[in-house]
Amino acid sequence: MNMDRRKFLKAAGLTTLVGLGGKGVFELLKPGTVEAEMAHEGHEEGGQEKGSGPKVRWAMLIDIMALNQEKIEKIVHTCHHLHNVPNWGDPKNEIKWIWEDEYEHVFPDSYNEYNHILAGLPFLLMCNHCDNPPCVRVCPVQATFKRPDGIVAQDYHRCIGCRFCMAACPYGSRSFNWLDPRVSLRKEIAQGRKLNKRFPTRMRGVVEKCNFCVERLAEGKDPGCVEAAPDVMFYGNLADPNSNVRKILKERVSLRRKLELGTKPSVFYLI
Repeated sequence: MNMDRRKFLKAAGLTTLVGLGGKGVFELLKPGTVEAEMAHEGHEEGGQEKGSGPKVRWAMLIDIMALNQEKIEKIVHTCHHLHNVPNWGDPKNEIKWIWEDEYEHVFPDSYNEYNHILAGLPFLLMCNHCDNPPCVRVCPVQATFKRPDGIVAQDYHRCIGCRFCMAACPYGSRSFNWLDPRVSLRKEIAQGRKLNKRFPTRMRGVVEKCNFCVERLAEGKDPGCVEAAPDVMFYGNLADPNSNVRKILKERVSLRRKLELGTKPSVFYLI
């Protein structure tokens, strides 16, 4: 399926254009700030939205102050093992669902009272599962879509490899399989790696990313990263005022990336 440049830019909208060339603007969220956001969106007590049934919006909280290299490696390894992410050993062909970066790259040009604490600290990055995801708007075949629970999902079989979603994502959270990932996985199996046979492998020419472990949520389990480091990663229903994540956000200072774009990311960094 083809989409000309004019239609693509119209679908992407201003948010995407800013995201392609803009900087990661810093915004400090004081404890309880998210309460005002949820009230503005029309959520009532009990996690309900006006005129609808129970509302779910999954969110991830990452405690930056509790991170260290050992925990980062465990989190990344667990996620990539559970989802059969290939390791090409080459940054050019790297596929990443969750990865490490520095504060200066995650929040460039940020000046605040926490800079002396955050400068040089490692951050974990992943798909932000935005409440207003630009990647969904630009996909011509609906291979990427937003679920009712807020998770931005990816259908590998629908994906045609146009990479519009990668261009639209202001967070760089998607990877493209330039090579056949199964070739890498076969080599890794020969070296002793074990595949997770309950999760599908992908093919060359498709996009992939973090899926908030929807396959584990369906079984009543926590996401793999949360299970790997429960003192660092916290997962819960942002729409429920009594959820664990809302209680934590009431007490802790937090950050979210590029709020000026209006994407409403569902990943919070606790400091």
